[in-house]
Amino acid sequence: MTKNAEPAARPELSYEQAREELVEVVRKLEAGGTTLEESLALWERGETLATTCQQWLDGARKRLAEAQAAHEEKPN
Repeated sequence: MTKNAEPAARPELSYEQAREELVEVVRKLEAGGTTLEESLALWERGETLATTCQQWLDGARKRLAEAQAAHEEKPN
């Protein structure tokens, strides 16, 4: 894993970018007024963005766990 908490397969977007786009997708879906086809495309994009966010969070959790384990192994 790299030093900036990137998952092994680097997502196309940063966590912040994916989260912001996901918020916009949800806003559009909640607002309605889209065709079924547009809604499905938005839903699929939202699923992809949610997966990207989860990959970033999982990577960050792994780094934190590794840092905690390394700190606990060091003698005081």
